[in-house]
Amino acid sequence: MATTTETLRTAGAPGQAAVPPDGGRKRRRASQAGRQLHAGWLTYLILGVFTIGSLYPLVWQMFAASHTTARLAETTPPFWFGDRLFDNLGSAWGDANMSRAVINTIFVAGTITLSTVLFATLAGFAFAKLRFRAKNLLMMMVIGTMMVPPQLTVVPMFMAIANLEWTDHLQAVILPMMVSAFGVFFMRQYLAQALPSELIEAARVDGAHSLRIVWHVVFPAARPAMAVLGMLTFVMAWNEFFWPIIALTQQNPTVQVALTNLGRGYVQDQGVVMAGALIATLPLLIAFVIFGRQIVGGIMNGALKG
Repeated sequence: MATTTETLRTAGAPGQAAVPPDGGRKRRRASQAGRQLHAGWLTYLILGVFTIGSLYPLVWQMFAASHTTARLAETTPPFWFGDRLFDNLGSAWGDANMSRAVINTIFVAGTITLSTVLFATLAGFAFAKLRFRAKNLLMMMVIGTMMVPPQLTVVPMFMAIANLEWTDHLQAVILPMMVSAFGVFFMRQYLAQALPSELIEAARVDGAHSLRIVWHVVFPAARPAMAVLGMLTFVMAWNEFFWPIIALTQQNPTVQVALTNLGRGYVQDQGVVMAGALIATLPLLIAFVIFGRQIVGGIMNGALKG
């Protein structure tokens, strides 16, 4: 009897198409696929905890920048703003030559970011889609440079800039960092998947030369990865300390070099030091607020295209 009922249910009424046993289940899955997923309270709780943990250092930096060293040294640290924020900011701005340091850092980080994104995209396109001799060997050599500690290159680089008389000049910081092996590898991996070879061949059939292909085909396809690489490179260049402290002085510093001047002395004014660190952090926060939506949108577009 059960078999006959199942057969009738599967066969359907006369004149209608037969319905498979799992037809209802497939329809439910199809209807659920178009629904928007909603996060539960546990998801919001976990995200809230991680957000608070991520923001705590920045918030504490702002609190500390508004107090004196004596107040920060007390057993119970302050958990709110004090009355010396603008005084400490003014002291840090004047004592560390921060105005020139900020201008220098914006120029250095911007130049390094533009050059790295441009050269890494061109090199990544060449390694991903062009055919030439020893391509794999050259790519292995590029990856191999990532294994070399930067401390090993300090002496030859300093000898080179000393012979060129570039000591305490910004080009001494810019030129060694105009392209990175990580950027080349990152763009190569992205373009190998996101840029179809048929699209390049179609452009060549239409008579486009290599420069036009790069401008109208490669750059639009690589835009999400270029945005991510640009963001990472700018943050890295802005926070770079090891090489600038060797190549530059306090007369022509970057932000990180200028901050070392605040930490000198027999007794450090921790409030002024925190105020200087806050000045060095604000441009990065402003840049992320302005361009964060475009960067995240580019990442999502690249993920959907992939």
